[in-house]
Amino acid sequence: MSASASSPAPRAGEPGWIMFGEIAEQPEVLRRVLAEAAPQVRRTAQRIAARRPRFVLLSARGTSDHAALYAKYLFEVELGLPCGLTSMSTVTAYGATPHLEDVLLVSVSQSGGSPDLVATTRAARRAGAITLAVTNNPDSPLAEVAEFHLDILAGPEKALPATKTYTAELLVLYLFVMGLRDDDGAAAAVLPDLVQEVLDRSAEVRALAGRYRFAERMVITSRGYGYPTAKEAALKLMETSYIPALAYSGADLLHGPLAMVDNISPVIAIVTEGRGGEALQPVLDRLRGRGADLVVIGPRVQVKAATGGFGLPTGRLPEALQPVLEIIPLQRLAYEVAVARGQDPDAPRALAKVTETR
Repeated sequence: MSASASSPAPRAGEPGWIMFGEIAEQPEVLRRVLAEAAPQVRRTAQRIAARRPRFVLLSARGTSDHAALYAKYLFEVELGLPCGLTSMSTVTAYGATPHLEDVLLVSVSQSGGSPDLVATTRAARRAGAITLAVTNNPDSPLAEVAEFHLDILAGPEKALPATKTYTAELLVLYLFVMGLRDDDGAAAAVLPDLVQEVLDRSAEVRALAGRYRFAERMVITSRGYGYPTAKEAALKLMETSYIPALAYSGADLLHGPLAMVDNISPVIAIVTEGRGGEALQPVLDRLRGRGADLVVIGPRVQVKAATGGFGLPTGRLPEALQPVLEIIPLQRLAYEVAVARGQDPDAPRALAKVTETR
């Protein structure tokens, strides 16, 4: 099989066949978001913009927490709005009463069923916040308690590792933030085709996965818009392959954790094409200086400078949209590594699809 050919899909019932299929659905899901969800997203954004929130809080867990972190970059970079991540236990465990007048609280959850998210959103609304739920379930408790709701329209997701719901969340959040400044988000129109282009190169990911079959730990790093991708990729590897995968901002990696990297330590660097990628270059130089087993996910020119990786077709995408594309080969990498290690990524041990934290 050539490097550009697709890897064969697993048959029904084989380990990972559900996850593999849901990864493959993503171009269709993104097209549905652009065609069906986008108008409602923009209307909601216009209604919220009219109320002029002065601050944004984001509330989420797990994979959705990484989507929320992506939104934090969007709010701060694209709109200049100060933005923070909630500590839900301040409400659920400590019973604190927040003061949230003129604050926008965005709660992100695939299921919309986690009790702590529901409780935090309810408390925020009572405290005067504008509350927005972003979920894959318009009938969920979270959607019910929030003042506004956006449906990501990803369809049922049966594999335990979230894949298509993550990229749908990213796109909906991008369209929402663009809508707050009366931008129609037209730059996202190319995403479905670019994602399909990456999926069609899955044999390259399978070849790359061979490097990590026996890995005892991994480090994943990025900066800027790529940092949420690093955290999500680490989670996918941990929950499917049980590899301790540590995600660091490139800046944080230099403040101590770099000491654990040596010539047998696998490192994946997500390099966005833009300011985040530029800021990561000194980190890449330090990693190369330590002889790290470095793989780059990013523009082809960056991959050529590493010892391997996956070149992304980023030329037509603004930096703010590249995370939707960056995670695709890393989702496939998690699948391939898990299967190579004899695991079933559809059903990781000790996990449930809806995690009810309180």
